[in-house]
Amino acid sequence: MGRYVVRRLLQMIPVFIGATLLIFLMVNVMGDPIAGLCGERQCDPATAARLEQEFGLDKPVWQQYLTYMGNLFTGDFGTAFNGQDVTELMATAFPVTVRLTLIAILFEIVIGVTLGVVTGLRRGRPVDTGVLLLTLVVISVPTFVTGLLLQLLLGVKWGWIRPSVSSEAPFDELILPGLVLASVSLAYVTRLTRTSIAENRRSDYVRTAIAKGLPRRRVVVRHLLRNSLIPVVTFIGADIGFLMGGAIVTERIFNIHGVGYQLYQGILRQNTQTVVGFVTVLVLVFLVANLVVDLLYAVLDPRIRYV
Repeated sequence: MGRYVVRRLLQMIPVFIGATLLIFLMVNVMGDPIAGLCGERQCDPATAARLEQEFGLDKPVWQQYLTYMGNLFTGDFGTAFNGQDVTELMATAFPVTVRLTLIAILFEIVIGVTLGVVTGLRRGRPVDTGVLLLTLVVISVPTFVTGLLLQLLLGVKWGWIRPSVSSEAPFDELILPGLVLASVSLAYVTRLTRTSIAENRRSDYVRTAIAKGLPRRRVVVRHLLRNSLIPVVTFIGADIGFLMGGAIVTERIFNIHGVGYQLYQGILRQNTQTVVGFVTVLVLVFLVANLVVDLLYAVLDPRIRYV
C-alpha cells in the first residue's frame, strides 16, 4: 500500500503541472487582463504599459508561468487586480464552499444511497418506478430553476428560510443551497446505487450468504452493499471537485461568497491571478479526491490489493 501511495503521488506531479499549464495558457491567452482591469473605458498606452509591467504581463507567457509556479511553491498565489492577495480571497471563500460541499456530499450519501438500496431491492415495484421518475425529473430540470423555485417558495412566499445566506454562511443557512447543489448528483447516485444493487443481488456470493442462513440485514449491509458501493464511491469522489468548482450558479442564487462567487468575479473582470489561483487549488482537490477513492476500493473490496 505504501509503495502504491508513493507512486500515485509521483504520478500526480506531471498531471498537476500539465493541468495548471493548460489553465494558465487558456486564461492568459484567451483574455486581455488589462482591458478587464480598466473597465469599460480603454486604458491609455502609458497606463496599460505600467500595469503590464507591475503584474508581469509584459513578459513571455512561458516566463510568466515559470514565475507563477515558483511563487506557488512558496505559498504565493499572486495579487488580484484590486490589490488584495489571492490567498486572502481563498481564506474567506474556500471555508464557505467546503461547508457547502460537505452538506451536498452528505445529502448524496444519506439520501442517494438509501433510495438506491431501497429501489434496488424492490426493482420493478411501484416504489422503484416512482423514485426513477422523480430522479429523472430532477436530472432534467436545470439547477438554477430548482434553486430559484425553492428560494421563492421556502424563502419568499412561506418564509421558512432566509432567501439569501448571510456573510458568515453557517451550516444551518447552507442546508437548502447544499440540497440544490447536490440535487442532480443525488439523483445520479440514487440511480447508480440502484443499478449496482440490482446487479449484485443475483451474484453467487449473495446466494451463498443467503443459503448459509445469514440474516437479511447482514447480507445486504456486509456483502451486497459493500461491493455495490465501488462505482458510487468513484462517482462521489470525482463529484467533490465538480461540486466545489461548479457551485457558481448555486452561490449566485443564494448570495454565497464562496469559490464560485470569486471565480465568477474573476472571469467577469478578467482577473487572471484570481482565476488561475482558485482553479489551481481545485486541481489539487481533484487529484487528492481521486487518490482517496482508489484507496477506498481496497477497503470496500478485500480482493483489491495495491502493491
